[in-house]
Amino acid sequence: MRPAPDDDRSRERSEAYGDADDLSTWRSNRAARPKNLTDMDLPEYSVSDMKDRYRAERRSHRRRMREESVLDEDGEAFEKAYDQGMMVRLLRYLKPYRPQLVAGVGLLLLYSALLPAFPTLLARALDRYIVASQPPYSLLSIDERLSGLTLIVVLYLGLRLVSFVLRFGYTYLVSWLGQRIIFDLRREIFAKIERLHLGFFDRTPVGRLITRITSDVDAIQQMMTDGVVGLIADVGLLVGLLIYMFTINWQLALITLVVMPPLFLTLNFLRRRQRTAYRAVRLRTSKSNAYLAENLSGMKTVQLFNREARNSRRYDTLNLDLLESNIEQVRWFSLFFPAVNMMSAIATGLILYFAGTRLIGPSFESAITIGVLVAYIQFSGMFFRPLQDLSDKFNIIQAAMASSERIFDLIDTPEKITDSEDAVGFESPFRGEVEFRDVWFAYDDEEWVLRGLDFTIPAGQSVAFVGHTGAGKTTIISLVSRFYDVQKGGVFIDGRDVREYDQTTLRQHIGIVLQDAFLFSGTIRSNITLGDDSIDQERVIEAAKFVNAHDFISRLPDGYDTIVRERGAGFSTGQKQLIAFARALVQNPDILLVLDEATANVDTETEELIQDALEKLMQGRTSIIIAHRLSTIQNVDTIMVMRKGKLIEQGNHFELLKHDGYYRKLYELQYQDKSAAGAEGDD
Repeated sequence: MRPAPDDDRSRERSEAYGDADDLSTWRSNRAARPKNLTDMDLPEYSVSDMKDRYRAERRSHRRRMREESVLDEDGEAFEKAYDQGMMVRLLRYLKPYRPQLVAGVGLLLLYSALLPAFPTLLARALDRYIVASQPPYSLLSIDERLSGLTLIVVLYLGLRLVSFVLRFGYTYLVSWLGQRIIFDLRREIFAKIERLHLGFFDRTPVGRLITRITSDVDAIQQMMTDGVVGLIADVGLLVGLLIYMFTINWQLALITLVVMPPLFLTLNFLRRRQRTAYRAVRLRTSKSNAYLAENLSGMKTVQLFNREARNSRRYDTLNLDLLESNIEQVRWFSLFFPAVNMMSAIATGLILYFAGTRLIGPSFESAITIGVLVAYIQFSGMFFRPLQDLSDKFNIIQAAMASSERIFDLIDTPEKITDSEDAVGFESPFRGEVEFRDVWFAYDDEEWVLRGLDFTIPAGQSVAFVGHTGAGKTTIISLVSRFYDVQKGGVFIDGRDVREYDQTTLRQHIGIVLQDAFLFSGTIRSNITLGDDSIDQERVIEAAKFVNAHDFISRLPDGYDTIVRERGAGFSTGQKQLIAFARALVQNPDILLVLDEATANVDTETEELIQDALEKLMQGRTSIIIAHRLSTIQNVDTIMVMRKGKLIEQGNHFELLKHDGYYRKLYELQYQDKSAAGAEGDD
């Protein structure tokens, strides 16, 4: 007894696409689907209640914050101990700008050496010409004192003008230097990323690469400008101040240094707390932004499955985490400068008391005067400012060490797809014969995608590859274009291994249209030419007409100058695909035209336009077509059927239908489904 047609279809679908769950079982399980998959019957929720719970569990949240601060958003160490080799490699980026570096550091040292002169001038003005309580200045006449005071005022203003020029000069040069280093580093990283093979991007998150070229580069720039150069400035200023202070009065200098031990302990404690909060803010900001971007990208799915309220709750949790870390950062930051100012006030009080007792007490010492006291109070304030900065410089250098390690790991990533020293270039058109000889290929270790694949495509023929998802069809295109290298065997074009060709020249002769046509921000014309100014407007229009794209482009308000937003937003899938066809054609690929399921996601009318263009486009070119819908490939010269990385059948459409094999099962399955759908529509 012959099985029912539905049984035949079910058996063939199982053979072609693998086993599937019984439909009735699925329908019965569907009723038991958990309600929490959607927002139906969601319990009452209040942000205020959640805030109250956070306050009640504040201690555990702070402990979790400290644990999070050890690693960054990539799960890597936030900071690294000082590495001499890493620092030497970083400083090499300063080599092209040695004159500017020397000039900037020189101006900075001059500025640091000049600053202590201002309190000294103030002390001299007070002791010699304003108070003038001790001889020989007490014996001067009023005119002599005014003349001396005028001279000091002029000198003071002149030195202030010089300090203005010095500060402007070193600030400009150091900032200019930092921006140049950013430019050089980002340019090197971007060039490196573009040279890496596609396998690297298969396993590396895009967000991590963006972090390398933005946040990590910024950390190094901050170290070069504020860290290294700022450290030189702070140390130079401290040394200069100590020399001035001990020269004027060694006792007051020692009193100023008395508060240093408690100050360093306080700064170290606050620095560690502030660093923990800063890292938590950075990590949680990244998580919040990632969740926000994901929801915006998938808004259609969110609304379709009624996930708005549940996703809002999740975002509230992330937002409260970020709020908590921001408040923690503000708390410790608010304590930092008041603590330093308190220590500075203690030092000032000690100086004032010690000097005052000697000025008004019986043991009057001429070495301490009103001018010296005022100068030391100013010295004390100047002395504590670089001490505040030194703590920050330490954090900056640590963060830069971690960032530089991650950046250099990226820069040092081996480039697996490289040209040999004797790579072959070519100018004349290729015939386009493609041959796979015992090709074994795996993306990961030995999980083989292609297994001993052998076939030859004669020059000028059109070939279609069909088979299940994962059979290895698209991999064939990637190997022909040499986006990957095979582990075993070889891929040959016109009898020469593709690894022997120059990559740039090879890909200039290969036209590729992918299933997901990618459009860049710009105009339609720039997307067709990809920025190649040698392609004139007539050639662009000719290519667009050839692939039936000109009609819809000419109907746009600005025609070929119409603005294209990110990823082609506002254009239909079919329109983007037609633009991608024009992009491939305008390069006039004389070796090979590769089409990867180019008509898989377009409507019937657009598909007819594309098929008409394909028939003209494939004439005289070796063409490889990857397709799931067998109706699009019936007119090609050869159809190759793939299964589990192997070639199991080949021939033209009619030959394969006569042979009761795998292709015929796929063909009957597709057309039986279409016939059934049509019958249901008629009913």
